[in-house]
Amino acid sequence: MIRLKTEEEIELLRENALLVSKTLAEVGRHIVPGVTTLELNRIAETYIRDNGAEPAFLGYGGFPYTLCISVNDVIVHGFASDYRLVEGDIISVDCGTIYKGFYGDSAYTFPVGNISEESKKLLRVTKESLYLGIEKAVNGNRIGDISFAIQQHCEKNGFSVVREMVGHGIGKKLHEAPEVPNFGSRGQGKKLQEGMVICIEPMVNAGERSVHMHKDGWTLSTADKKNSAHYELTVAITKGKPRVLSTFEYIENNNI
Repeated sequence: MIRLKTEEEIELLRENALLVSKTLAEVGRHIVPGVTTLELNRIAETYIRDNGAEPAFLGYGGFPYTLCISVNDVIVHGFASDYRLVEGDIISVDCGTIYKGFYGDSAYTFPVGNISEESKKLLRVTKESLYLGIEKAVNGNRIGDISFAIQQHCEKNGFSVVREMVGHGIGKKLHEAPEVPNFGSRGQGKKLQEGMVICIEPMVNAGERSVHMHKDGWTLSTADKKNSAHYELTVAITKGKPRVLSTFEYIENNNI
């Protein structure tokens, strides 16, 4: 069941969304060759708690960390570890908060130092596809309009979209209806209505779309070991243009 949000609830979701955005920027300032992903996880947990919120992912369904940290061929839900980042890596950081009874959720894929031209293109196209999907997140459209825009842009550029993981609604629960796939057909799926709040999150592989689930039951990686990128923003459906509640500006302007 899709739960429409009031203006007051959307404002609380926006507070969470901005805190997640700032947390990602704080983590991003420390993404350099040599840092461990466990250290990045610690930085995020400290920042979230210092701002009066709780890490949403820590303990969620048994997940053991504050961040999902996914390096190179890991698509999503990677574990923090003693792994030290090296020049040329790409690292997806997915972060969530709980604040005033509502959730926040956002993700960004960071380059580690200088990365290959192929990786640069993968990051650029994945982020472009997110914004193209957001453009379709308007009252009266359907979920499939978002999905189609993402899939078409990624495949046109020679990449593939992951089908096993999808975006989602968000509110008093981290994952609410509706699901928001990154593949589909225009005019299909649930109709978008004013008051819906969704997380749009393309997960895009440099190679084939086939995936491999690790023994930990969480970590999902590409079957062909090629890199994968992941970006996520939270969007409220309004009568007019989509209202994007989270932002990458803190990361990209290096200003929090």
